[in-house]
Amino acid sequence: MAYIALPELDEMTPRVQNEARFILEQTGTLGEIFRLLAVREDIYFATDGMVKGYLLAKTELPYSTKERIALLISLENNCKMCVDVHKGIAKMLGMTEAQINEVLGGIGDIHCDESEKVLLRFCIRASGKDSYKMAKEDIDAVRAVGYSDTQILEAVAITGYFNYINTLSNVFGLGQ
Repeated sequence: MAYIALPELDEMTPRVQNEARFILEQTGTLGEIFRLLAVREDIYFATDGMVKGYLLAKTELPYSTKERIALLISLENNCKMCVDVHKGIAKMLGMTEAQINEVLGGIGDIHCDESEKVLLRFCIRASGKDSYKMAKEDIDAVRAVGYSDTQILEAVAITGYFNYINTLSNVFGLGQ
Protein backbone atom coordinates (compact mmCIF):
# COMPACT_ATOMS: atom_id res chain seq x y z
CA MET A 1 0.00 0.00 0.00
CA ALA A 2 1.48 3.32 -1.09
CA TYR A 3 2.29 5.91 1.55
CA ILE A 4 0.26 8.58 -0.28
CA ALA A 5 -3.14 8.47 -1.94
CA LEU A 6 -2.85 7.31 -5.53
CA PRO A 7 -5.41 8.64 -7.99
CA GLU A 8 -8.05 6.49 -9.59
CA LEU A 9 -8.63 6.83 -13.33
CA ASP A 10 -11.39 9.42 -12.96
CA GLU A 11 -9.13 11.57 -10.76
CA MET A 12 -6.36 11.84 -13.37
CA THR A 13 -6.00 14.67 -15.86
CA PRO A 14 -7.60 14.04 -19.27
CA ARG A 15 -4.19 13.65 -20.97
CA VAL A 16 -3.05 11.04 -18.43
CA GLN A 17 -6.44 9.30 -18.65
CA ASN A 18 -5.86 8.83 -22.39
CA GLU A 19 -2.57 7.07 -21.65
CA ALA A 20 -4.21 5.06 -18.87
CA ARG A 21 -6.97 3.80 -21.13
CA PHE A 22 -4.42 2.41 -23.58
CA ILE A 23 -2.58 0.63 -20.76
CA LEU A 24 -5.85 -0.72 -19.37
CA GLU A 25 -6.74 -2.11 -22.81
CA GLN A 26 -3.35 -3.82 -23.07
CA THR A 27 -2.91 -5.09 -19.52
CA GLY A 28 -6.22 -4.77 -17.70
CA THR A 29 -4.66 -2.85 -14.81
CA LEU A 30 -2.83 0.32 -13.87
CA GLY A 31 0.20 -0.36 -11.76
CA GLU A 32 1.05 1.63 -8.67
CA ILE A 33 3.95 3.39 -10.37
CA PHE A 34 1.63 4.64 -13.12
CA ARG A 35 -0.82 5.90 -10.54
CA LEU A 36 1.96 7.58 -8.53
CA LEU A 37 3.28 9.38 -11.59
CA ALA A 38 -0.28 10.41 -12.49
CA VAL A 39 -0.35 12.56 -9.34
CA ARG A 40 1.51 15.15 -11.44
CA GLU A 41 0.96 15.28 -15.19
CA ASP A 42 4.32 16.93 -15.85
CA ILE A 43 6.19 14.22 -13.97
CA TYR A 44 4.13 11.51 -15.64
CA PHE A 45 4.94 12.70 -19.17
CA ALA A 46 8.62 13.36 -18.43
CA THR A 47 8.93 9.81 -17.11
CA ASP A 48 6.85 8.35 -19.93
CA GLY A 49 9.23 9.94 -22.43
CA MET A 50 12.17 8.20 -20.79
CA VAL A 51 10.39 4.83 -20.78
CA LYS A 52 9.43 5.10 -24.45
CA GLY A 53 12.82 6.45 -25.50
CA TYR A 54 15.12 4.25 -23.44
CA LEU A 55 13.28 1.01 -22.88
CA LEU A 56 10.54 0.45 -25.45
CA ALA A 57 12.13 1.95 -28.56
CA LYS A 58 14.49 -0.06 -30.71
CA THR A 59 17.85 1.49 -29.84
CA GLU A 60 21.54 0.64 -30.07
CA LEU A 61 21.34 -1.81 -27.17
CA PRO A 62 19.24 -4.97 -27.51
CA TYR A 63 16.14 -5.32 -25.38
CA SER A 64 17.74 -8.16 -23.42
CA THR A 65 20.63 -5.91 -22.35
CA LYS A 66 18.26 -3.10 -21.38
CA GLU A 67 16.14 -5.48 -19.31
CA ARG A 68 19.22 -6.96 -17.67
CA ILE A 69 20.21 -3.43 -16.65
CA ALA A 70 16.66 -2.78 -15.41
CA LEU A 71 16.59 -5.92 -13.29
CA LEU A 72 20.14 -5.60 -11.95
CA ILE A 73 19.79 -1.95 -10.93
CA SER A 74 16.39 -2.62 -9.36
CA LEU A 75 17.89 -5.53 -7.42
CA GLU A 76 20.82 -3.33 -6.38
CA ASN A 77 18.36 -0.68 -5.15
CA ASN A 78 16.19 -3.29 -3.42
CA CYS A 79 13.15 -2.21 -5.42
CA LYS A 80 10.87 -5.24 -5.26
CA MET A 81 8.12 -3.57 -7.28
CA CYS A 82 10.43 -2.75 -10.20
CA VAL A 83 11.99 -6.22 -10.16
CA ASP A 84 8.52 -7.77 -10.35
CA VAL A 85 7.36 -5.41 -13.10
CA HIS A 86 10.50 -5.95 -15.18
CA LYS A 87 10.35 -9.72 -14.91
CA GLY A 88 7.06 -9.41 -16.80
CA ILE A 89 8.38 -6.85 -19.28
CA ALA A 90 11.46 -8.99 -19.94
CA LYS A 91 9.18 -11.91 -20.83
CA MET A 92 7.09 -9.66 -23.05
CA LEU A 93 10.27 -8.54 -24.86
CA GLY A 94 11.38 -12.12 -25.50
CA MET A 95 13.51 -13.20 -22.55
CA THR A 96 12.85 -16.70 -21.24
CA GLU A 97 12.12 -17.54 -17.61
CA ALA A 98 15.59 -19.13 -17.40
CA GLN A 99 17.26 -15.96 -18.70
CA ILE A 100 15.35 -13.84 -16.19
CA ASN A 101 16.34 -16.16 -13.34
CA GLU A 102 19.97 -15.91 -14.43
CA VAL A 103 19.81 -12.12 -14.06
CA LEU A 104 18.16 -12.44 -10.66
CA GLY A 105 21.09 -14.62 -9.59
CA GLY A 106 23.56 -11.85 -10.45
CA ILE A 107 26.01 -11.13 -13.24
CA GLY A 108 27.99 -14.31 -12.58
CA ASP A 109 24.92 -16.42 -13.41
CA ILE A 110 24.06 -14.67 -16.70
CA HIS A 111 24.86 -16.58 -19.88
CA CYS A 112 26.00 -13.80 -22.20
CA ASP A 113 29.20 -12.52 -23.74
CA GLU A 114 31.87 -11.40 -21.33
CA SER A 115 31.70 -7.98 -23.01
CA GLU A 116 28.09 -7.58 -21.88
CA LYS A 117 29.07 -8.57 -18.35
CA VAL A 118 31.68 -5.78 -18.41
CA LEU A 119 28.93 -3.33 -19.41
CA LEU A 120 26.56 -4.64 -16.71
CA ARG A 121 29.23 -4.35 -13.98
CA PHE A 122 29.93 -0.82 -15.20
CA CYS A 123 26.21 0.03 -14.91
CA ILE A 124 26.00 -1.33 -11.37
CA ARG A 125 29.01 0.75 -10.40
CA ALA A 126 27.51 3.80 -12.16
CA SER A 127 24.32 3.38 -10.13
CA GLY A 128 26.13 3.65 -6.81
CA LYS A 129 26.68 6.57 -4.50
CA ASP A 130 30.34 6.63 -5.47
CA SER A 131 29.67 7.09 -9.20
CA TYR A 132 31.46 10.44 -8.90
CA LYS A 133 34.68 8.42 -8.53
CA MET A 134 34.35 6.90 -11.98
CA ALA A 135 37.03 7.98 -14.40
CA LYS A 136 37.93 7.88 -18.08
CA GLU A 137 39.59 4.52 -17.46
CA ASP A 138 36.24 3.02 -16.49
CA ILE A 139 34.71 4.11 -19.79
CA ASP A 140 37.82 3.01 -21.68
CA ALA A 141 37.39 -0.49 -20.21
CA VAL A 142 33.85 -0.70 -21.63
CA ARG A 143 35.04 0.69 -24.97
CA ALA A 144 37.81 -1.93 -25.01
CA VAL A 145 35.23 -4.75 -25.11
CA GLY A 146 33.47 -3.22 -28.11
CA TYR A 147 30.89 -0.74 -26.89
CA SER A 148 30.64 2.66 -28.55
CA ASP A 149 30.34 5.92 -26.68
CA THR A 150 26.67 6.18 -27.68
CA GLN A 151 25.96 2.69 -26.39
CA ILE A 152 27.71 3.49 -23.12
CA LEU A 153 25.69 6.70 -22.83
CA GLU A 154 22.48 4.74 -23.44
CA ALA A 155 23.41 2.18 -20.76
CA VAL A 156 24.16 4.93 -18.24
CA ALA A 157 20.91 6.74 -19.12
CA ILE A 158 18.98 3.51 -18.46
CA THR A 159 20.90 3.06 -15.22
CA GLY A 160 20.04 6.60 -14.15
CA TYR A 161 16.41 6.07 -15.08
CA PHE A 162 16.26 3.03 -12.79
CA ASN A 163 17.89 4.88 -9.93
CA TYR A 164 15.15 7.51 -10.42
CA ILE A 165 12.18 5.15 -10.71
CA ASN A 166 13.46 2.84 -7.93
CA THR A 167 13.76 5.87 -5.65
CA LEU A 168 10.17 6.91 -6.35
CA SER A 169 8.93 3.37 -5.77
CA ASN A 170 10.89 2.82 -2.58
CA VAL A 171 10.22 6.23 -1.01
CA PHE A 172 6.47 6.01 -1.60
CA GLY A 173 6.17 2.40 -0.47
CA LEU A 174 5.03 0.92 -3.78
CA GLY A 175 4.79 -2.84 -4.02
CA GLN A 176 4.86 -3.31 -0.25
